[in-house]
Amino acid sequence: MRIFEKKDFPANSRSLKDIREFSRLVISGSTLLEANKDELVLAIGEAAQNIVKHAYEDRQDTADTMLIQISFIDKKLEIGFFDKGKPIIKENIKHRSLDDVKPGGLGTYFIKQIMDEVVFKDAKGWNNNLVLTKKY
Repeated sequence: MRIFEKKDFPANSRSLKDIREFSRLVISGSTLLEANKDELVLAIGEAAQNIVKHAYEDRQDTADTMLIQISFIDKKLEIGFFDKGKPIIKENIKHRSLDDVKPGGLGTYFIKQIMDEVVFKDAKGWNNNLVLTKKY
């Protein structure tokens, strides 16, 4: 069975709250993920924030949108992020050391701890396509 919801959001930091609310609402539809809902929303929010920060360099004036697609496929939750921001260089994505105590820089660490798989894929018409997967 394949069920999915998708929605476009402005590619700026003002939309991060709406992205978290959309994600929480969609994930709440699955009783199997209820126990992990807060962690999953955290991972989705961190990924969206990284897109805004790195692909759009925190610009608030962009007219671009980011598409988020949440799918339930064969006991897997997949969250796809599609954007037309600056192309990501996969090799440059790394979290800072946990010993380096200061605000920020741990989003990718949290995402990788929460999700089972984090990959960048090619998507026609988009510069970046990040896919987060959680098995349940």
